[in-house]
Amino acid sequence: MRANRTLEIGTGLFVLLGFAALLFLTTQLPASGVKFGAPRAGYHVSAEFDNIGDLKVGAPVTMAGVHVGEVEGIRFDSKNYKAVVSLRVDPQYKQIPEDSYASIQTQGLLGGKYIGISPGGLDSYLKDGSRIEQTQSAIVLESLINKFFANYSSKGSGDSQGQGADNQSKVESRK
Repeated sequence: MRANRTLEIGTGLFVLLGFAALLFLTTQLPASGVKFGAPRAGYHVSAEFDNIGDLKVGAPVTMAGVHVGEVEGIRFDSKNYKAVVSLRVDPQYKQIPEDSYASIQTQGLLGGKYIGISPGGLDSYLKDGSRIEQTQSAIVLESLINKFFANYSSKGSGDSQGQGADNQSKVESRK
């Protein structure tokens, strides 16, 4: 009887620890937007994009492959019909040129999106509240595939019509 009770308590504690671990891991995912701990220091900049794909709050911001910050917020600007992305850049990266270029990139073929910053050439640097003017929107794989098939099917139908006309002219020339 006593061994059975100990087994039940041990199993209950194991299940509780499992749920606690799942809760912690869920809050640490970039898409959740929920983080434990104090807000991280840094300065905030923004950038406008025509299409952000599936970029999420908490996604990394990189420069030359080095993590320099993260996406802090995404909102829609109803005047310009663009997505405005707020970025937090770590304080040790204070010398990012103002004319830098931000693009939304994909981690691998089907991976998550992140912001990649390519440095500009000016001697003035981004500061808190700055806006990155030069941006490149996300490349959406589904759109590329749709364009490819639309282009392929239009060429296919044009070629078959052209072949029919060629065959007709060959038949007439033999007569």
